[in-house]
Amino acid sequence: MEKTVMMNGGRDYSVVEEEGKAGFGGGVEDVYGEDSATEDQLVTPWTISVASGYTLLRDPHHNKGLGFNEKERDAHYLRGLLPPAVFTQELQEKKLMHNLRKYDVPLHRYMAMMDLQERNERLFYKLLIDNVEELLPVVYTPTVGEACQKYGSIFSRPQGLYISLKEKGKILEVLKNWPEKSIQVIVVTDGERILGLGDLGCQGMGIPVGKLSLYTALGGIRPSACLPVTIDVGTNNEQLLKDEFYIGLRHKRATGQEYAELLDEFMNAVKQNYGEKVLVQFEDFANHNAFELLARYRSTHLVFNDDIQGTASVVLAGLIAALKLVGGTLADHTFLFLGAGEAGTGIAELIALEISKQTKAPLEETRKKIWLVDSRGLIVSSRKESLQHFKKPWAHEHEPVKALLDAVKAIKPTVLIGSSGVGKTFTKEVVEAMSSFNKKPLILALSNPTSQSECTAEEAYTWSKGRAIFASGSPFDPVEYDGKVFVPGQANNAYIFPGFGLGLIISGAIRVHDDMLLAASEALAAQVAQENFDKGLIYPPFTNIRKISAHIAAKVAAKAYELGLASRLPRPKDLVKYAESCMYSPIYRSYR
Repeated sequence: MEKTVMMNGGRDYSVVEEEGKAGFGGGVEDVYGEDSATEDQLVTPWTISVASGYTLLRDPHHNKGLGFNEKERDAHYLRGLLPPAVFTQELQEKKLMHNLRKYDVPLHRYMAMMDLQERNERLFYKLLIDNVEELLPVVYTPTVGEACQKYGSIFSRPQGLYISLKEKGKILEVLKNWPEKSIQVIVVTDGERILGLGDLGCQGMGIPVGKLSLYTALGGIRPSACLPVTIDVGTNNEQLLKDEFYIGLRHKRATGQEYAELLDEFMNAVKQNYGEKVLVQFEDFANHNAFELLARYRSTHLVFNDDIQGTASVVLAGLIAALKLVGGTLADHTFLFLGAGEAGTGIAELIALEISKQTKAPLEETRKKIWLVDSRGLIVSSRKESLQHFKKPWAHEHEPVKALLDAVKAIKPTVLIGSSGVGKTFTKEVVEAMSSFNKKPLILALSNPTSQSECTAEEAYTWSKGRAIFASGSPFDPVEYDGKVFVPGQANNAYIFPGFGLGLIISGAIRVHDDMLLAASEALAAQVAQENFDKGLIYPPFTNIRKISAHIAAKVAAKAYELGLASRLPRPKDLVKYAESCMYSPIYRSYR
């Protein structure tokens, strides 16, 4: 069959494609035959026309820098435009890692990585995949938080789409300006609640860009299938409004109907332009909007909120794994949360769902094992009238308790989870109280970045006299206490969302169901090996993240098929192998 592909600029190219042999990489139709080819086959570096010479060196999708071999330099008019040395991709990687390690300031490393992404896409992802534990904190939390705060100053070249109130009424046209047409994952933020740093307005773009680089590196979604979007409705951050280098709209945030209409137009335009199966991930929206957007669009679009659902899934996975260290079932434990926002209530709900699934008890009953503390104290039934709607299911019968320490002493939880966005709230007294009635207290300090963590790993291990099982949202170094080295786990959403997204894509899922989140949690927990437990870890090492993502994707896809939500038929026999075969490879290709 002959297929005509329309490119930007109105020119067309005919690509001969055998019937039934379309290639898929990260689930995207491979019109140029790039990923259906083996790595040693020749591919053509198409842009609007065949890229060559100076243009080729400035095209991040195809540029290989000193990686171009002698034949390619002749064929693509590169002679004289490059120094004579020819480097392998491995040597380029070695050189770049050597250079990156010279930087003392994490933000400088971040800027160097972003510069590489804009210059040589494949080398960027090769670097990130091969050095994931070292570079994950650079391209994502905690460094991305600082990058967002200073985004106006370090901004050099636009990444992603900026959709502001100026574009109201023409968002579909704006989407068509994006050069890639086969989009499968959109990460969108309005910048109102960036990590634990608050309203960063238009400068929140660093979050969608960072998340999508992880979708590719960890989940194998092709970079050209990813679209970062920032919705700019203004900012309430006075400091940014006065900053002459601020890159967004200079007025207070739009709210109410004006905000809802802009978001509605965006969601409808996305579906119209990219189809039913494009995944829209909401990221770092303020609580009131996050819950409302998820509720409004979950029945009509393929949507996922990483702060509510992704965090919940990764924490549930850690809790399921931790049972091997603390014993019992989830239903045997009592949970106390500090923080009752998106993350806190999202995690609580998924734990209750999992207990309900295991015990067959109604959800209303399983919720009673879970207690939440917000800024006004323990959430109890006497406060029900004044509570926001998403907190009401967690208002149980108990006398009012103001302080966290008093709540810990009253409830006597076995698991303490922090999702408050406020640092240093798990004090020595709180950790000691947890240790007084638990042989192995499970303490999760999830708030990001590191400065907002409820306590440090060292504090948790020291104050519990080495008995705590600890995990955090941002990374901490190993801690030595009483002659033993403790390796803190990281409850990082990056364990879940890349594999989760891949599972939705390879199955052609049309909606996200809570059972898929439970399946992802169980798949992640199953990847924790005995050697990890021996170190007190409740998460597997990130070095195996692509393998982990493939297993998560397979379980999520299987659940989509089981629920009748998958549209890619027939179902592949081996979903793990199929997931691995769909993953983007950053290895250089040879050009004709």
